Formats: sequence, structure tokens, C-alpha cells
Amino acid sequence: MSERENILRRIHEALQCSAPLPGSHAGPGEHMPVEPPTNHAREWLPSVGSSIAEQMDLFAKYCADLKTDFHLLNQREELKAALIKLRDAEKWQRAASHSGELTDFACKALGLPTLLTDRGYDVRALEKCDVGITECDALVAQTGGVVVTSRSAGGRALTVLPPHHVVIARRKQLVADLPSVFELLQQTYAPNFPSMISFITGPSRTGDIERILVLGAHGPKKLTIFCV
Repeated sequence: MSERENILRRIHEALQCSAPLPGSHAGPGEHMPVEPPTNHAREWLPSVGSSIAEQMDLFAKYCADLKTDFHLLNQREELKAALIKLRDAEKWQRAASHSGELTDFACKALGLPTLLTDRGYDVRALEKCDVGITECDALVAQTGGVVVTSRSAGGRALTVLPPHHVVIARRKQLVADLPSVFELLQQTYAPNFPSMISFITGPSRTGDIERILVLGAHGPKKLTIFCV
């Protein structure tokens, strides 16, 4: 038997065996019950604090580290003023968004021509928009990230193509940690999950070339989160 035939035989044999779940491997002669490894994730994930105030402070800290502009607002009039200030500072001409209570309010406040991605759209028109405004599923205190899905954020392209992604969230959408996110997604969508679930931690970035950080390489150059 040639070496090639020997390799193919071993591959064929390996494919006949079911792979164990990650974290459920047992040693020689041991029988470990199959249990999702996420059941004990909080034992090794970083602590996030027990109160909402602690978790919000932690979220804000991580946002600063990730170069995300985070604003905790008390009422919608503050949101309107903040959006108009951004619009004027960056000279937005066109916006893209999707239907939703918070996004509808934001688009009305901006008063700009707005492309809605949940009503059918031209991708070339979306590429010309200065900002993409979306809602979200959750804010994650443990990572400073935002969770969006194809159902909560107007599809796949809206969070990627415009150079500035603005997320508008509610305070009650802050969750403590990653296990809480997966529990939330399970409760919200199972068994019919969205085709896209994305964890966004800061603006798009890469450090591939000489370890120099470049923002906006594969998506939005700027991420702003408003929490009301």
C-alpha cells in the first residue's frame, strides 16, 4: 500500500466516527457525559459586576477601548439633538435604515433622504449612503459589543456598507455576559434562528500590514452607539 493510499484509508476510517462536542473529551478508559461547555462558561469568563450600573460602566469602558463612541442618554430629545449634531458635523447627505420604533424616530429627526433596506433596495444606492442606522438585539457588558441579526438590524448589508454605523438601543437591552446573549437569542428565535447573527465589537479594523491598526478596512470606519 502506498503512502497516499494509507493516508486516504485513515481519513476514511476517521470519517466513520462521530466527533465529540468541544470540551467533552474523556481520557483513556473514561466516560464523560456529553454536556454543552457553555454551561460552565461563567466560571472562566471575566466578572462583570452584579448591578446594572456596574455593567453599564464596564460597557462604556470597553467601548472606549474599542474606539466605539458610546452615549448614554436620558430621553429621546437628547437622542434627536445628538443625531443632528452628528449629521451636521459629518455633513451627511443620505441615510440608510430599516423600519423600527427607534430607527423611525431617528430618521425623522435627521430629515435626510433615507433608504430602507427592509423594503427592497439597490445595493449601489446603499453604498452611497453616509450612515447606516440600526436597532439591535443586545449590548454586551462583558465585551463592549453589540449583537445584531438579519431580523433586528435590517439585513446583512446595512451594518457593513455605510462608512458610519449608528446603533440605537434601549437600556433594558444591556446584558451582562456572553452566556446571557446566547440565552436571549435562544428565547427570542429558537427554533427558527435568523440567517445572520453578528457580534460587533468596535469599528471594522485590521492590523495585517506591519501591525499598523487601520480602521474601516472591511466595514464601517466608525461605530456609534446611542442607548436611551
